[in-house]
Amino acid sequence: MFVEGNGYTNHCHKCFYSKHVDIQPGDRLAKCGGLMKLISVQGSTNNITITHQCQMCGFTRNNKIQEGDSLEKLVELMQTLNSQK
Repeated sequence: MFVEGNGYTNHCHKCFYSKHVDIQPGDRLAKCGGLMKLISVQGSTNNITITHQCQMCGFTRNNKIQEGDSLEKLVELMQTLNSQK
């Protein structure tokens, strides 16, 4: 799926997968290019942080949810993550 963003957009608003393209947020200098999977969700309703982990190299990064993110899908993913613990 193609995700159009603003230079800092780092994940799909529907499935929450990302691509490992940054060393520092927005620089697009990472050479890995692996898929980054959502591995955790923290915070409260007004301040939600998600954590992605690259499935190729293991790199992790925290990100805030963004306008347009599917909160229904995020809740579904949180339930899946909690059931795997």
